[in-house]
Amino acid sequence: MAEKVKKVGVKKEKGWLYFVDKKGDVSRAKMARAGRKRGKTKTQKVKKAGVKKVKGFLYFIDKKGDISRAKMSRGRKKGKKKAKKKAVKKKAAKKKVAKKKKAVKKKAVKKKAKKKPKKKAKKKKRKR
Repeated sequence: MAEKVKKVGVKKEKGWLYFVDKKGDVSRAKMARAGRKRGKTKTQKVKKAGVKKVKGFLYFIDKKGDISRAKMSRGRKKGKKKAKKKAVKKKAAKKKVAKKKKAVKKKAVKKKAKKKPKKKAKKKKRKR
């Protein structure tokens, strides 16, 4: 799938996005995080590689920190899509419809409110 273009051996740090810039060098940018202001972040050049980019390939930094590339999928193959359409167009079997029962309404029963027992007032004894 992917082929190694150049061994660079970049050590990746957390919070940074590593990529191959327009000149073919390894650069990094601070990753977007919640709560931070939007806008362009300044990119830093990590290592000069000078890789010549070829059209139709996606260039990236692999797990080992080297520059790799993978062929980009462009367009579609004509045979695959037609075959899928034919398979979908098959007649669907008729489904049996179940009869619906009439809904019977139940009468709402009111609940009686329970009375709270009254608290007895305590009599204070007066000293004479």
